[in-house]
Amino acid sequence: MPGILLGDVFPNFEAETTIGKIKFHDFLGNSWGILFSHPRDFTPVCTTELACAAKISNEFKKRNVKMIALSIDSVADHLAWSKDVMAFNSDGADSPLPFPIIADDKRELSVQLGMLDPDELDKDGIPLTARCVFVIGPDKKMKLSILYPATTGRNFDELLRVIDSLQLTALKKVATPVDWKVHTHTHTHLLIESWSHLDIRPLENV
Repeated sequence: MPGILLGDVFPNFEAETTIGKIKFHDFLGNSWGILFSHPRDFTPVCTTELACAAKISNEFKKRNVKMIALSIDSVADHLAWSKDVMAFNSDGADSPLPFPIIADDKRELSVQLGMLDPDELDKDGIPLTARCVFVIGPDKKMKLSILYPATTGRNFDELLRVIDSLQLTALKKVATPVDWKVHTHTHTHLLIESWSHLDIRPLENV
């Protein structure tokens, strides 16, 4: 994505959100963070994604990951949409969405972070935001970026899996093999064979 690469310090942007104005680094504090963008409020795929994210928000909290979404609509639209999302989850429209949504109705942040999908246009011919995912570490550096087209919904179980790997490998000199999950020992030998020349060891009892 233009302007930001793995290992770069993530921009400390200011934005209006459903919880008020934030400065991104202050919002994160000492936590990990995940920022995920959506093409538009009230659309079917985006609603299912936010509903899923809300349903498993405690899994992100367990991992000390602060969640924040972004869409190219206003704060007022986001607040109304949040009620639809929570109703979709059968939690009741009055239940609060467990994470804020950034209002990027001028697309300034979407442009800065390379989020626009040139193939998906609104009624005025302006690109919508793609389904981007950024994972940011406590050091405020970008650890992961995934860019989905607007037409493809995300797999949040995979996002949790990759966060587990990122957090593990941030602490231990190991590499996680294909389909690795916490407490799964399948293909542990690959850690030895593939990384021994780098003096990276397999982690026991993970």
